[in-house]
Parts: sequence; structure tokens; C-alpha cells
Amino acid sequence: MSLIPHRDRIEKARVLVLGDAMLDRYWFGNVDRISPEAPVPVVRVTREEERLGGAANVALNVKALGANSTLLTVVGQDEPARRLQRLLEREGVAALLGEDPKLYTIVKLRVIGRSQQLIRIDFESVPDYDVLQSVLDDYERVLPLHDAVLLSDYGKGGLAHIARMIELARQHGKPVLVDPKGSDYSRYAGSTAITPNRAELAQVIGPWRNEAQLEENAQALRQKLRLDALVLTRSEEGMSLFDTAGVANVEAQAREVFDVTGAGDTVIATLATMLACGLSLREAMVVANVAGGLVVGKFGTASVSRQELVDATDNNQKAFL
Repeated sequence: MSLIPHRDRIEKARVLVLGDAMLDRYWFGNVDRISPEAPVPVVRVTREEERLGGAANVALNVKALGANSTLLTVVGQDEPARRLQRLLEREGVAALLGEDPKLYTIVKLRVIGRSQQLIRIDFESVPDYDVLQSVLDDYERVLPLHDAVLLSDYGKGGLAHIARMIELARQHGKPVLVDPKGSDYSRYAGSTAITPNRAELAQVIGPWRNEAQLEENAQALRQKLRLDALVLTRSEEGMSLFDTAGVANVEAQAREVFDVTGAGDTVIATLATMLACGLSLREAMVVANVAGGLVVGKFGTASVSRQELVDATDNNQKAFL
């Protein structure tokens, strides 16, 4: 029997997403020659595309599943911010955008030639602390209206008050999921679960020689941070969840990997949505694993719909046994 909640149940779920929102820009073109100025390819741009990135992509993934998502973030008073807001409105993602006139809204520009990413150019700066305080005030106001909280940390400075946000959410009985960044996880203490990938977790607990050492060190970190669970995304090895009951593993869904960009966004968005629907973390991980397998078959930052999940699980029922 499928774990995926009925459409009516998902449509009632409400997820509050916080973090660093970004505008992903793609320039597609043809590569026919090398520049005479330097040994680099010349890309003749034929098409441009803009997508929601960062925490905005996470919020979009929640919405794509059929749930209600609210994005709370800080942007500048610039052209990328206006483009970001229009994209959010087009996709039906509710947004509370704090404005910092000195901030350059984060933009990631990717140049694509012959279906390959040739270069990525980032534009960014750190938001003002006073503006972040106003975001915290908005957070306290809208928190009771949501069923789950998702904190997407990209290390760009937008989650300066994350410890207080976790504390408030737990006081209100809301599950809190964190996509971590960096080597100091102490700021995520008390959250329901964190979702590092292999490289991110190794930065904190060190490399592991075998599964037994991984479980020992992951459980030690979980207990130190007072987490209900630690969910490790393992790419082609699937996912592992460490909690008070031990460890649970799910195998990766076999499919061709086209692009891993944003796969972590899809996984944590699916986890949060499933928790908002009342699933346990172990049940939610199984669904999120399928979603992650679907999104890596798409180009660039992408999302997965509930129907895609249903179709995928119909074709692979053993994922839900």
C-alpha cells in the first residue's frame, strides 16, 4: 500500500520555508570555437531561462507536491528581487519578503553549452541584521498557521536567528527540518531532524570506515544535538535515518542521473510535506527517497509532483513494502 497521502490530505498541509532565496539564471548556447583572447570556449547564447533557486526552490517543491508553502526570506530592492517575486507569484508560492536596500539578491548564473555547464557565476552579499530581526518577527506571527517548518541553510547569512526559530517551533509543537551547512551543527540543536549529505556529514563527524562506525558517530551527533533523527542522503546508496530505534536504510531508486542540482531541496521538501501530513519520519524518508530519484533525472533546479510520485511507486511497489 502506498505511503503517499491522498491529494485532499496534502492540499491541507502547510509548510513554512525559511532560508536564502536565490534566482537561478541559465544561458543556453552553441559552442563552435575557442576564443582568440584566451583558451576558453565561446558560447553564442540562443536562449535564457530563470528559475527559483535556494530556499525559493525548496518552497516550490513543497507547492509542486500539492501542499501549501510559505517562503520567508530577505531580498534586495533590485531587478533580481522583482524577478524572484514574479516567479513566486506565477508558481503560487506565498511569500513574505523582507527587503534590504543594501542587499544584492542572490543570483546564480549558469552558462550551458552543448548540454554541459561551462561556468557558474554567483552574485551575493550578506543581509542586514536589523532586517533579519523583522523576519524573525514575521516568523513568530505566521508560525502557528503552519504544520511544519523547514529551514534551508545555504550559509549566505539569512538564518542568523535559526536557534531561536527552532526553539519557537518546538514550543508550538511543530516539526522542524534543517538542511545544514558548514562544520558547526550546534546552531541546529533541538530540531526534529537534519538532512546532511555524505560530504556534509563527514565534515562534522569525520570519514567512516564502515557502516558500524557511521552509525556510532551519527547517533552520537544526534544525541549531542538533541535531535529526533538524523537523515543522511547518500546519492547512489539511497538514504539512512538514525533515531532512538536505531538505523533505517532505503535503497536508491535506480534511474539515469542527469543532474543532481537541487536534489537535496526536493528531498527535504518532501520530508517536510509528509510530516505536515502526519507521516512519521521513517515513512516520510521512503517517499522522499523516491522523489530524489525522480528529480535527478531532470535538468537544473526542478521539482516533483504528487502524481509523479504516485506513478513511480506504482511502477516500483517494493519501495513501500
